Amino acid sequence: MSDPSFTFTRAITRRPGKSVVNGLRAADTGSPDLAQMLLDHAAYVSALKQAGAEVIELPPLEAFPDALFVEDTALCLPQGAVLMRPGAASRAGEVEQMAPTLRAQYDTVVALQGPGHVEGGDILTTPREILVGLSERTDRAGVEELAAIVAQWGHCLRIVETPPSVLHFKTDCSLLDGETILSTERLAASGCFADYRVIHVAKGEEACANLIRFNDVVIMPDGFPKTTQILQEAGYTVRCINNSECAKIDGGMSCLSLRF
Repeated sequence: MSDPSFTFTRAITRRPGKSVVNGLRAADTGSPDLAQMLLDHAAYVSALKQAGAEVIELPPLEAFPDALFVEDTALCLPQGAVLMRPGAASRAGEVEQMAPTLRAQYDTVVALQGPGHVEGGDILTTPREILVGLSERTDRAGVEELAAIVAQWGHCLRIVETPPSVLHFKTDCSLLDGETILSTERLAASGCFADYRVIHVAKGEEACANLIRFNDVVIMPDGFPKTTQILQEAGYTVRCINNSECAKIDGGMSCLSLRF
């Protein structure tokens, strides 16, 4: 039986717009270069297609600089989609823009009503549970509302802590397969993955902890040779995509798509 946590047929992406230079960032490492970002985004879409995805490519939203990070707007499960409530006020309107696309794909789409907040970057779905990390963007009230929704679909949700100063839970971890998590040592040290096999990113390469498994391919940021080798030696097929510009506004591989 295929594993629903990484076996997909479709993905939703959104091209970055000119306003992306105004995207949110935890630290200022310079403004992203739009031309390079567009090239990287096209390579990312191409990698998804080569992994078997039918990709729905949405146009830029200039009013929302961070709108290319579509993962934060929703949780996509086999039973339906849940529209999130982003913790960053400037991103709240992105959900309304995404809703029609998801309703065209799903018979069931429900929305968090609040007052709590959840962003998709804090959600890691495995075959046995949904892990949600509390962060500056995701609070307990939002997670409890989400837990009640997914429980109706037979999913167990577990709340975990995101390390201090880490933007999203998945900044520091990714699903490699049904039993295996790629994680930074600082996150794994919390014990949140005690029941899983854990592969640590190489020391000094913590920035590549956010990647995606799409069918048989692991899509990860380029420039992290030690971790790439670790994954290849563990038997994974790896495709590296340049992520230098998205990284300037705290974006990674999972942020750039909704996969279902």
